[in-house]
Amino acid sequence: MTAHLTAKGKRDYDLVRRALEYGDQKAYANLLELYREPIYYMILQMIKNDAEADDLTIEAFGKAFKNLESYTPTYAFSTWLFTIATNNCIDYIRRKKMNMISLDADCILVNGEQIHFNFVSDSLDPEETIIAKQKIKLMRQVIETLKPVYKQLIEMYYFQELSCEEIGQILSMTPNLVKVKLFRARELLYNIVKQQLGDI
Repeated sequence: MTAHLTAKGKRDYDLVRRALEYGDQKAYANLLELYREPIYYMILQMIKNDAEADDLTIEAFGKAFKNLESYTPTYAFSTWLFTIATNNCIDYIRRKKMNMISLDADCILVNGEQIHFNFVSDSLDPEETIIAKQKIKLMRQVIETLKPVYKQLIEMYYFQELSCEEIGQILSMTPNLVKVKLFRARELLYNIVKQQLGDI
């Protein structure tokens, strides 16, 4: 089944199996450590923005780990992972372009033709502000139902805005292990919201 894979491919497949079959957090952390930098630099080449590339890298691993059961050793894990990261990045670029085209302005083309775009403000109106606050309140209630370790990670990362490195120092974890646990916390959070509250 894996005879066609390189030594690196077989190593990755072994890590995938350990992650899936035994819930081995170190296996997840190893995969993250092996490919985080290559994925990050690939995305950086596509979008030319450090902060956004870092966010998209984390998002790509989140999607990959969430769908890890769909990976088969027909091809290398790295190929599968880079495909997910690339598609995620392309989707992000498309969304960003769509948002950029929604401003209220007239564009004059070289031939003199005038095109009007309807731009939408990023600021919320009073009703939207109230709805947003209600969503945050509901989300905090859902976070309270998580296990203490996941609740703590969500609070520290999203509400205290600490980096994975800072969280790792506080909780005596490696930054990679913090990221793996954050992926798990987000997945649990999503499932609870989906089951109990619907699309908030």
